[in-house]
Amino acid sequence: MANKGPSYGLSRQVQDKIDSKYDMELEQVLVEWISRQCGAEVGKPEPGKMGFQAWLKDGCVLSQLINSLFPGDKPVKKIQSSTMAFKQMEQISQFLSAAEKYGVTKTDMFQTVDLWECKDLAAVQRTLSALGSLAVTKEEGTYKGDPSWFFKKAQENKREFSDDQLKAGKNVIGLQMGSNKGASQEGMSYGRPRQIL
Repeated sequence: MANKGPSYGLSRQVQDKIDSKYDMELEQVLVEWISRQCGAEVGKPEPGKMGFQAWLKDGCVLSQLINSLFPGDKPVKKIQSSTMAFKQMEQISQFLSAAEKYGVTKTDMFQTVDLWECKDLAAVQRTLSALGSLAVTKEEGTYKGDPSWFFKKAQENKREFSDDQLKAGKNVIGLQMGSNKGASQEGMSYGRPRQIL
């Protein structure tokens, strides 16, 4: 980010639109959850987008978070704080691969540069929210936070029908199809007949 100057024109408009999606209330919920999940040693960031980015930038807090959600074997083996950019980015990508292993879908994932270069912190918030929702849904006993902070994901509700029930359903006309009762074309006329000379 040090090598980039200010953006102008369309680039500026695009970045402003991305920045407007950042949610300060969601930031507070995420910070509280991460602090409870990982313990007091991770601390808390300064309020605001830049404080949130600086807190997560080296990937150590994220790695501790994902490790705390796995009950057995931890996915991120080595958590090292480093000032070198490639080491920090590597730590972030280890978090992302572990989050995918946990069940976060690819569409909910942020890119490493979104966090490291502060390009799209709203995407980082979406990933962490999806991770929290999965943790609440799985109910493995590893989630340490208020269950109302994240919504539970829908789960499969498979149903079994007998052959008699399936056969009975074939004779029913669904309401989406309309009705065939009470309507006919009897007595209808459409204007005057055509005169052929």
